[in-house]
Amino acid sequence: MSAPVLMIGGLDSSGGAGVLRDCAVANAFGVTARVAVTAVTAQSDHAVSAVHLVSPDTVRAQIAIAGQVGAVKIGMLGTAGTVRAVADTLPPAPCVLDPVLMSSSGHMLLDEAGTEALLDCLLPKTDLLTPNLPELSALARHFGLAPKEHEACVARLLQRGCGAVLVKGGHAGGTESVDRLYRPGLPVVPFTAPRTNSTLRGTGCRLASAIAAHLSKGARLVSAIETGKAHVHEALSSTSPP
Repeated sequence: MSAPVLMIGGLDSSGGAGVLRDCAVANAFGVTARVAVTAVTAQSDHAVSAVHLVSPDTVRAQIAIAGQVGAVKIGMLGTAGTVRAVADTLPPAPCVLDPVLMSSSGHMLLDEAGTEALLDCLLPKTDLLTPNLPELSALARHFGLAPKEHEACVARLLQRGCGAVLVKGGHAGGTESVDRLYRPGLPVVPFTAPRTNSTLRGTGCRLASAIAAHLSKGARLVSAIETGKAHVHEALSSTSPP
């Protein structure tokens, strides 16, 4: 029997992403979810119309009361203060960090100070970072690199203490969607699925929470990623093309 997974992130009123989506994924895999809400948002597939940030002290209290967990998934953090609160109270369990820098509709969800705090305080406590290509480009710019210097950016992230980086290839071209796992001193591991014509908001949440759910069951990292990738592909395949 798996231990609960702690989902830390924003509450998306539509349920398409954020902790509501995380909990739905955990439930699909028979895993109990506990939550620490960092923000309450009003949003749809097209726009974010309101954001209410939860205080860092309340975030700390939510994490503390969650108790012992088998894994942690982190999404939207919002502010540098919240990033530091999460880093200070993170339980001793495998941690999957989905670096939510902006919404699918383009609304900024973490500013420069928050990104710097994430890299300084939270990244060294992260077992797996799961950026998509736009997020990786934003992190590259933060390091003073060109946006497309993806491998150099991954190297910086690993040097900063991140355990592993899964670069998601959904925004790339081609007939296949290829995610690539980078770990210090090990070969790159690709995870491939046929590309679909469908679009679905919250795929990053689905993938990261599925990985965390399987880590809580004791799965190895590569196996957990394979299962998460298959879960996302199944969700995309069952969605009608736009």
